[in-house]
Amino acid sequence: MKTSEIQLPDGDVFYKTYIDVLGEVELMDFLQKQLENFPQFINSIPDSKWQHAYEEQKWTVAEVLLHIIDAERVFQYRALRFARGDGTALPGFDQDEYVKLSGANRRSKESLIEEYRAVRRASIALFTSLDRQRLTASGTASGMSWSVAALGFVICGHQKHHRNILRERYL
Repeated sequence: MKTSEIQLPDGDVFYKTYIDVLGEVELMDFLQKQLENFPQFINSIPDSKWQHAYEEQKWTVAEVLLHIIDAERVFQYRALRFARGDGTALPGFDQDEYVKLSGANRRSKESLIEEYRAVRRASIALFTSLDRQRLTASGTASGMSWSVAALGFVICGHQKHHRNILRERYL
C-alpha cells in the first residue's frame, strides 16, 4: 500500500505532517528501509550528545529515541486492535509523561538500538500479515478515525520527523 492510498482523519494537521514528510512510498518497503538505516543513524550520534537537549525543558537525544520507540508501540497496538475488528475507542497518550518515566537517560545506545530493532521487526511482522481488507479497516484513537495502513505510515513518518529534528537541532 502507498501513502497516496490512505486517508487521514479530516482536518487533522498534526498527523498529516508525518505522512507528508514521507512523500510517495510503499509501506512495507519503508518500514524495512528504516529498520536497516535507523540503527546506523543512532550509532553515528556521538556519545557526548547522548544526554544533550538543545534547549531547557526539551528532551535529550536518548529521550527522543525512546519516544520514537514508545510511539511506534502505541501506533502498532492501535493497528492490531483495528485490524482485528475491535471497535473500542482508544484514548491518546501523554508523550511527556511517557518520556518523564522512561529512564531513557540511563540507557545505553546499544540497548536502545536493540529495542528499536525488536519493535520495528514486530511492526513489520504485523503489517506483513495483513491483507488489503485489514489494512483498510479502521477504528478510533485520540478522538479520530484511523485506518490500519495510516497508522503504519504514521509510524514511519513519526520516526523520520524526529530524525530530522535530531539532525537539525541536536547534532
